[in-house]
Formats: sequence, structure tokens, C-alpha cells
Amino acid sequence: MFDIWLPLLSGLVLLILGGEFLVRGAVRVAERFGVSPLVIGLTLVGFGTSAPELVTSVRAALAGAPGIAYGNITGSNIANILLIAGVSALIAPMAVQSAALRRDGGVMLAATLVFAVLAATVPVTRAAGAGFVLALAAYIWLAVRQERTTAADHGALYDKAAALEGVDPAIVPASQPRLPLWRPLATALAGLALVIGGGGLLVDGAVELARSMAVSETVIGLTIVAVGTSAPELATSVAAALRRQGEMAFGNIIGSNIYNLMGIGGATALIAPSEVPGRIAGFDNPVMVLVTLGFLALAWTGLRVSRREGAVLLAGYAAYLWWLWPAA
Repeated sequence: MFDIWLPLLSGLVLLILGGEFLVRGAVRVAERFGVSPLVIGLTLVGFGTSAPELVTSVRAALAGAPGIAYGNITGSNIANILLIAGVSALIAPMAVQSAALRRDGGVMLAATLVFAVLAATVPVTRAAGAGFVLALAAYIWLAVRQERTTAADHGALYDKAAALEGVDPAIVPASQPRLPLWRPLATALAGLALVIGGGGLLVDGAVELARSMAVSETVIGLTIVAVGTSAPELATSVAAALRRQGEMAFGNIIGSNIYNLMGIGGATALIAPSEVPGRIAGFDNPVMVLVTLGFLALAWTGLRVSRREGAVLLAGYAAYLWWLWPAA
């Protein structure tokens, strides 16, 4: 088992560290080319915590392990809502920005429904992947435009970036001295190499773990891989909750789920199109839809997620895991 867990855990560490270096370097390079801090925050910084999921799903799809690739996406979204939102709300009730709920909550729900319907009816082709990526680009453009005009009521992408910047001030645009271009570029390239290497180790370890435990790769992708690659979101949301910035924790979860479905799902389909495993399409994606609807309903009542509701979310995740493993 040591030969299995070592690459698995090493892959997770490399993914998280590499993602951090990648974002730090990319932010400085973008600054040197005159990109505005708002655009940097809503794109490079906002996408930072999703880098582990992106590389893991793409590597798994290329390795012929769609259960891990799509299990990681669906499992991460379920874990973001039930596990991460539950823990964050227990620490401090999550206040909900109306913009994040109206616009971004609606986008998350729409993306969840489209992803689930496509997965249940047709193979996820490159055309579908391109559609998701273009939809994400349009959504980010709209978010940038609205933040410039209605900055008093921030959306989910802004809150996601702000939460990440609170954990790692080094990625705040214009927070560091001006350095020669080669240094942030080298940092970004080193981060990219670590992420790619970590993704390969994680996928290899996950496949071997599934074989050694006689469970399906899909279950491993939905649980261990999904929770592991969601570790940056967990750390970011918990840190925001500890600072009593519940709206940032909420926005981080909404923004991460949107990036997972449209960005990671789209990129995975573009690079390695495949059919979503029947187990995910028939059970776990419908669970993701129900969980998303339930989370938005909780947020809508009083524009907050209370500690009691956080406990309900955590209990729901425990029930999901209990149901999942016997079916392995």
C-alpha cells in the first residue's frame, strides 16, 4: 500500500504547491503586460484553486480513466457544497451577497443541469467542450463588466479571488516589488511543471488504489481524488470563515463549481473527449443537481447559511459517502 499512497499523496502536494506557484508567476507576468488588477483577480487568481482539478481530470482522461476524470468534477462539486460549505457554515454562518446568489447561483445551476443532461444522453464531445469553455469566457466577461459598473455588490468570482488573496497575499496584484520578467515567468513555468507532474502521480496512484481495494476508479475519483483536489477550496473557504467573511466563503464555493463544470469539464472534453461513465451519469450527477438546488434554497432563505444548515450539509455528505462505498 505504501507504493500506492506515496504517489497519491505526493501528487496532491505537488498539485497544490504547483498551482500556487503557477498563479503567483502568472499574476506578475500579467501585470507586466498591463492587464488590470480586476481582470487578473477574476481570471488568474480566481482560477488558481481549480488548477489541481483541471490537470487531474485532463491527465485521467488522457490515461483512459474517465471515471477519475469526470468523477473528480462531479465529486468536487458535491464536496464543495456539502463538505466545504458545511464546515465553513459551522465555523461562522455564511452571509450571501445578492449578486452572487442571483447571477452566479443561476449560472451554477444552469451549468449543473446542462452538464448532467449532456452526460446522461450523449458522449461529451469536443464540440460540447468548446461550448462549455466559450460559455465560461462569456461569463467571465460579464462578471468583469458588472464588477466595473456595480462594484458595491460583488459577485462570486470577485469573492473567490478575494478569499484566495486573503490566504496568500503574495498573489494580490501590485502587492510585490517590480521584478525582472524572467523571474515570475520562471515561477509560473516551474508551477506548471509541478502541477503536470503531480497530476500524473495522483492519477497513477488513484488507478492503483482502485485496483488494490477492488473498487471502481469512478468511486475513487468521486471521493479521494475529488476531496484531495478540493483541498485549496477547503483551506480558502475555512480561512474566510475564520475571518468572519462568510460571503467570500460562499462566493468561493459558487465560483469553484462554475469553473469545475464549464472550465474543467470543457477542457477535459476538448482534449480527451469520452463518454461519462454510466454510474456518474445515472446517479452522481443527479445527486449533484439535487445538492445544488438544495444549497441555493438554503442560501435564499434569509440570504445566509446558518450553523444548523451547515450541520445538515455535513450530514448529507456523510450519507453520500456511506451510500457510495457499498456500491463500489
